[in-house]
Amino acid sequence: MTMPQNGRIGEIIESSTTQFVAATYELLAAPPFGALVRATTRDQALVVYGLVFDIHTGSREPGGRAIVRGRTYSGHYLYDDEIYRAHPDLGEVLQTEFAALTVGYTLDGRLFQRLPPQPPPVHYSVYPCEPPELAQFGEQLDFLRTILLAPGVPGDEVLTAAVRSIAAVRRDGPAYLVRVGRELARLLKEDYDRLTALLHQIKP
Repeated sequence: MTMPQNGRIGEIIESSTTQFVAATYELLAAPPFGALVRATTRDQALVVYGLVFDIHTGSREPGGRAIVRGRTYSGHYLYDDEIYRAHPDLGEVLQTEFAALTVGYTLDGRLFQRLPPQPPPVHYSVYPCEPPELAQFGEQLDFLRTILLAPGVPGDEVLTAAVRSIAAVRRDGPAYLVRVGRELARLLKEDYDRLTALLHQIKP
């Protein structure tokens, strides 16, 4: 994947207090489901964190839809990557977007796992979080409650994907999963079925 200058992976096109949507600079180059990303703001001391919960590719035109490109005028059929190679213009007519649930922010270098004072502005940059930043973010566990209570989001799947990613970059990965499991047991003590499903999904 070709990274734009400074490692940016997207530009915010919608923003609210609880989530933001970004368009990628490269078609089909969204961060993976459950990935932690960070967005810049007008205040250089404020950075907003989000977890990717939806990825979408479609027409750039409002209300438009992609059209079939797998059959040529000569009757020859193209498949998968062949279509993109035969139609390099697709990068101009299609757009990949991803939505991220806001799960925290840093202000003057301090991490807070709660909603930021201001959402990131439209047209500001989104960056991927590298392993050290991901591991540091996961040290606090307040983000688990935010995900569990988020409406309109596949929360359980986002939570388990994020936790597995964090555990994978931490030296104490297995112990971290146990710690997360205990916190989930506290948060979901009245919902045994949901707790059991989550604990099963966060297993490596």
